Amino acid sequence: MTKRIITCNCEQSQSIDTQTLSESLGLDVARPCHALCTSEASKAAEEIAKGDVMICCGQESRLFESLAEELGAPSPAFTDLRDRAGWTADTVDTTPKMAALLAEALLPAAPIKALDVISEGLCLILGAPEVALAAAEQLKDFLGVTVLLENAGDPPMHRGFDVVVGRLRGATGALGGFDVRIDALQMLDPGGRGGFSLTEPRDGGRSGCDILLDLRGGAPLFAAHEKREGYLRADPGNPGALSAAILAASHLVGTFEKPLYVKTEETLCAHSRAEQIGCTRCLDLCPTGAITPAGDFVTVDPMICAGCGACSAACPSGAIVYDAPPVDLTFRRVQTLAKAYLDAGGMAPRLLVVSAHGSEMIRLSARFGRGLPADVIPLEVDAMNGFGHAEIVAALAAGFASVALVPSPGTDRDALATQVALASAIGGVARVRVLDTSDPDAMSDTLYADVAPAPVAQPVRPMGTRRQITRQAARALHPGTEALALPDGAPYGAVLVDTEACTLCLSCVSLCPSGALGDNPDLPQLRFQEDACLQCGLCANVCPEDAITYEPRLNLTDAALSQVILNEEEPFACIECGTLFGVKSTIEKITEKLSSHSMFAGSDKLRMIQMCDNCRVNAQFHSDDSPFKGADRPKVRTTEDYLSKRRDH
Repeated sequence: MTKRIITCNCEQSQSIDTQTLSESLGLDVARPCHALCTSEASKAAEEIAKGDVMICCGQESRLFESLAEELGAPSPAFTDLRDRAGWTADTVDTTPKMAALLAEALLPAAPIKALDVISEGLCLILGAPEVALAAAEQLKDFLGVTVLLENAGDPPMHRGFDVVVGRLRGATGALGGFDVRIDALQMLDPGGRGGFSLTEPRDGGRSGCDILLDLRGGAPLFAAHEKREGYLRADPGNPGALSAAILAASHLVGTFEKPLYVKTEETLCAHSRAEQIGCTRCLDLCPTGAITPAGDFVTVDPMICAGCGACSAACPSGAIVYDAPPVDLTFRRVQTLAKAYLDAGGMAPRLLVVSAHGSEMIRLSARFGRGLPADVIPLEVDAMNGFGHAEIVAALAAGFASVALVPSPGTDRDALATQVALASAIGGVARVRVLDTSDPDAMSDTLYADVAPAPVAQPVRPMGTRRQITRQAARALHPGTEALALPDGAPYGAVLVDTEACTLCLSCVSLCPSGALGDNPDLPQLRFQEDACLQCGLCANVCPEDAITYEPRLNLTDAALSQVILNEEEPFACIECGTLFGVKSTIEKITEKLSSHSMFAGSDKLRMIQMCDNCRVNAQFHSDDSPFKGADRPKVRTTEDYLSKRRDH
């Protein structure tokens, strides 16, 4: 746990009010050094030796880690104040911003869950002979290489690596576990004199490998191929790209840690019920194909998942949540930044959400440009697409005046736009924006030109699930508002029932995955709790009368938390015992339609339709043509019967 914070004004190029920071954080913040990484390195060594220290310098972290190793002391924690706050053209005091950044840096980091991936160095190279064989020559001393050629040609006469001939049909898997399917597969027969011969072609060949080096220059084998670990692809006509791919392949041997980016809860998934498809949000978004249907729910292949986070932001039920780091830590980081800034005397902060790409833009802007305004607080996240509408709305409710997101080149723009549109509908259009630029100066100029709207008067920092936090944050942002209209496809809303078409068959109730739709065991009623509705589409898909439609909205009243009656009718009373069952209008309609049917000729058959279960069974049992009535039981034969037929008696 950090007990002391060491600051440096980097040769007096920034101003740091350590006394105010110490009072705001309740920690010992040392007076700033001038050159902690050079002439005052002895001070750094002294503090590192004491332990439990945080050094406010991200640029020279490698130097201080080496110093800690030499001293045999634990490595200190690091955070950056200079690039994110100190170096700025803004004349406003940056102390509140520094206090917020330090408070966020002091939050305990969650351990990252991972699994071990073992690569034994089995590499399959795809491509034309002149390229693939040359790459194999370079890799044969480091990897177990096999080259797949479409045409036999003249295979090499040495056995430094294997060569097979065939037509690639497809591949699945990732680093350490690729499964390749090959048609017209021919193996080299190294025996005999003269050139090597080939076996007869055979379809359906399968092979496993750890690394796939694709030098064909055609279409990639996988969607979002740049995110598929172990799959290296290069343009055979680009020598630089070719050399880089070969070098990267040579290093993919050993045991690697694969982060488990998401965690799933199958029982919450609203993908399918009774073979009826409902929610497909995550399936539609996943760029790598790591998410696949598995009956009523979906499953995530951790070896293929690249951790983009889009599924977590879009999942309406919480069946998939980002876990590297956990979603609740992201909420705490956002809320801590806002609270610390306001507690230190700051007014109307603005949140700037960036990835590692955006953080580099901030560093470049700070060193060579205007830096960030004093009221813009940067938050670096591992997965930009994982920062969805819930996090944005929570930031606005926590006290941020606005939220801007800077996507990286690998960010899914469409998925981000969907979340931003939803967040804008809930939090306000003027409060949420996307800065889609790779120019540090353009980013900085836009932030300086923006005028921050007034933040929420009474900040709140709710806890709970993403849905619960979104609802509470929206209530804080819109006091007195009953409902907010949302864009189509939103995971919040109402179910609308055409009462003229609905027969109260309650098929929708039996399939509703969240329990938003319910019945009344005593009366024919269809009940609905809006807060629980996921807008998954299952009830509309299963309704035989097409009586269900949706209204995307966020109901902020307490009525959304309780059940309301969408449709009800008078129950039918059994004509024998008076027990209430079924729906009166439905029973009467069935009776009317079947009255002219030959199988229901006679009043007794029609009367059975108007009976409850018990009375219907009783009436059938005692009817002349009862389906329960069998043939007469055979007469019991006794000893007297047998003896009477004997002639000797």
